[in-house]
Amino acid sequence: MTATRVLVLNSGSSSVKYQLLDMRDGSRLAVGLVERIGEVTSRLVHTPLSGDGAGQRERCGPIADHDAALKAVADELAADGLGLDSPELAAIGHRVVHGGLRFTEPTVIDDEVLAEVERLVPVAPLHNPANITGIRTARALRPDLPQVAVFDTAFHTTMPESAARYAIDTRTADAHRIRRYGFHGTSHAYVSRETARLLGKAPEDVNVIVLHLGNGASASAVAGGRCVDTSMGLTPLEGLVMGTRSGDIDPAVTFHLKRVAGMSVDEIDALLNTRSGLVGLCGDNDMREIRRRVEEGDERARLAFDIYIHRLRKYIGAYYAVLGRVDALVFTAGVGENAAAVREAAVAGLEELGLALDAGLNAERSREARIISAPGARVAVAVVPTDEELEIARQTFALVSADSLG
Repeated sequence: MTATRVLVLNSGSSSVKYQLLDMRDGSRLAVGLVERIGEVTSRLVHTPLSGDGAGQRERCGPIADHDAALKAVADELAADGLGLDSPELAAIGHRVVHGGLRFTEPTVIDDEVLAEVERLVPVAPLHNPANITGIRTARALRPDLPQVAVFDTAFHTTMPESAARYAIDTRTADAHRIRRYGFHGTSHAYVSRETARLLGKAPEDVNVIVLHLGNGASASAVAGGRCVDTSMGLTPLEGLVMGTRSGDIDPAVTFHLKRVAGMSVDEIDALLNTRSGLVGLCGDNDMREIRRRVEEGDERARLAFDIYIHRLRKYIGAYYAVLGRVDALVFTAGVGENAAAVREAAVAGLEELGLALDAGLNAERSREARIISAPGARVAVAVVPTDEELEIARQTFALVSADSLG
């Protein structure tokens, strides 16, 4: 029997998201989430999507740690005949946020790889430790099974040094790994490739600006299938205005807050990452609620929306200049896929750049990839739902299949 299934794990600090996929057709066999790990209110939601599964199941009660969480996931999968001991399981693919400069492709995990991911913890202190915990637990459960790390940063390692370097002393930068890494790379890779398919072209023939707009948000300039610039930097804080992150800001603001407001480094860090962006501007980070408030005449919400759009348009213009020629501007992720008002405002007035929306197409709601630009527009505007789990599964399966063939 040929193994064609891949289990995708996304381990957060207090959660594990998972999907089991059959790579013969990319179909999902089961999806689930374990949240609030380590709390008395832990919760596991498991949904089998094929076979004899009885529909969504929920378990509530304390789940002590990631080891217990993954064992609970394994039990739920086994109850549907999809257990981790199945000979049809080809590999486990892990989302790993930071791969530094070393990991430019999906990588089979061994002790050396895991040690290097640990060495990157200082540049990803909120994410890599949780990813590592998930990897260790999964390896203990199935030590004989290939485990693959797919890195959020990998897609952006093709950026030229002129885009990746900060203009600071190079010895200091090199000593402390300070450079622009970028994030959401798995999404940008999937969406840019799917956009080329939507246009009926090969990825190497298309230049695309991708706008991944969720609670976290990032933009990328993709030339011929390769990232040449992206908005997030050393950390996910740089770039667009986000739900709770400030995005681009004068670095001297941090010095000012320390000297004048007496704030500690940790307090400033928390301010910029958790109490800024849309929530800092108007108290809400849900774009649906912000739009409702705007329509009711709320001035704080209007200002927050305008600042969000202003930053977005700046990046569209900047990446148009970086690419020189743009074939498509594409929106993805929760806000990008669902907020027609954001898409309309971001593109309004950019007709001289070849960008124009069809109002009717923009207003339509769909889970399908689609073109929403006006007829005759020089640059396509598209909405392409992202699928990071499928991208991780594809990369994982391609790697282990290639290895099995020698």
